[in-house]
Amino acid sequence: MDKVLIVDDEKNYPTILGEVIKEEGFEPVTASSGLIALDILRSEPIDLVLTDVMMPGMDGIELLARIKELNPGLPVMVMTAHGSVERAVEAMQKGAFTYILKPFDNETLVAHMQKAIAIHEIVKENSRLKEEISILYNFDNIIGKSKPMEDLYNVIRKVAPTGASILIEGESGTGKELAARSIHYNSPRKDHPLVAVNCSAFAESLLESELFGHEKGAFTGAANMKKGRFELAHKGTIFLDEIGELPSAIQVKLLRVLQEKTIERVGGTQSFKVDFRLIAATNKNLEKEVEKGHFREDLYYRLNVVKAVMPPLRERDGDIPLLVNHFIHKYAHERKIQQPLNGVDPRAARVIFEYSWPGNVRELENVIERAVILATGTTISVEDLPMKLQSSASSRPSMPLEGIPENAGLTETLAAVEKRMIKRAMALSGNVQTKAAKILGIGKSGLNQKIKKYGL
Repeated sequence: MDKVLIVDDEKNYPTILGEVIKEEGFEPVTASSGLIALDILRSEPIDLVLTDVMMPGMDGIELLARIKELNPGLPVMVMTAHGSVERAVEAMQKGAFTYILKPFDNETLVAHMQKAIAIHEIVKENSRLKEEISILYNFDNIIGKSKPMEDLYNVIRKVAPTGASILIEGESGTGKELAARSIHYNSPRKDHPLVAVNCSAFAESLLESELFGHEKGAFTGAANMKKGRFELAHKGTIFLDEIGELPSAIQVKLLRVLQEKTIERVGGTQSFKVDFRLIAATNKNLEKEVEKGHFREDLYYRLNVVKAVMPPLRERDGDIPLLVNHFIHKYAHERKIQQPLNGVDPRAARVIFEYSWPGNVRELENVIERAVILATGTTISVEDLPMKLQSSASSRPSMPLEGIPENAGLTETLAAVEKRMIKRAMALSGNVQTKAAKILGIGKSGLNQKIKKYGL
């Protein structure tokens, strides 16, 4: 039941009005002065305030101002028996939802109240969603403690508060969009739109209209004017994913937009300013694409003000246990079995760690989600993993030499193998050195020396 605070110094009026709105499904709370009203607002949740204007001491206009300091989103309706246009205008300027003249009929009052509370609910829900999004895209949700991830954190934390254009490079599935969203929601533009466009998802004839909009009648089928994604991103961020797929004609137009910060819709003659921040992402090496003549050099330098590189999972395999635990917790609610899942058994952990993960984090997430659903025991076993992972484990030679160059030195090769074995043991043991040393068959002090030696 929505709680309504009625503030009026007339002795019986708050009680009478309270009975009226109670019959309409509201819970009335009364106060005979502005000071008492403020005490109530500090001590209990209120959904709407109805206040008289003319009251001794603190009048309704001053109370309105104090309420807006205390709770800016709380709707306040001002009641007055004097019909003063100046006071009504003043109330609206200071943030009143509306004003209503005494005497008023109950239906009009209730209609205003219902509208005010409905709008307040929308505002509260919007604030809640923004808070959830802020938590979801906090930098802490980009999982990883490896050196490549630390380098990435350092870049995006520094660049997020600025307005600089950012180019995110990385293989498919490494989390480029997550990084882009984290940058936006940790920037001064976070309260404005983040508009994402996959540049490879549209034919060239449609992409221009999608990005820049079009005027009515610009081409066959353009029955109405349409705003483009850049317009929709005004004061916010536009995220152009797979920008390496942009056709050359669109590259030219995008360059002009970035240089001038102006948009001209397809079929239009008028240019207008748009305020946006650009984040672009690609799974290609744009520098090499420029060398091949597939991407404009001037556009590349416009995009590449700051570059962030998303490392592939094979280069940050020490983060795999962290990611596995994160995804187990994320998808725990999908388990239909009441038995809780406590992690991954050692055999499955080894298979997961040694797999090459061509699909990167996205593939790992899919595998763990599947395993969480299928696992019948308290841990994920090899049998809960997809067949391709099981096959890769069974077909793997015990000491593969194919990847080692014929002229490789023994010392360097053994060091590389030793480093990888230590990383694997640390991952399998949850970074507990005593357990890792036991897996490797060496003493803890010896392991500690090797960890320092390889900078692990």
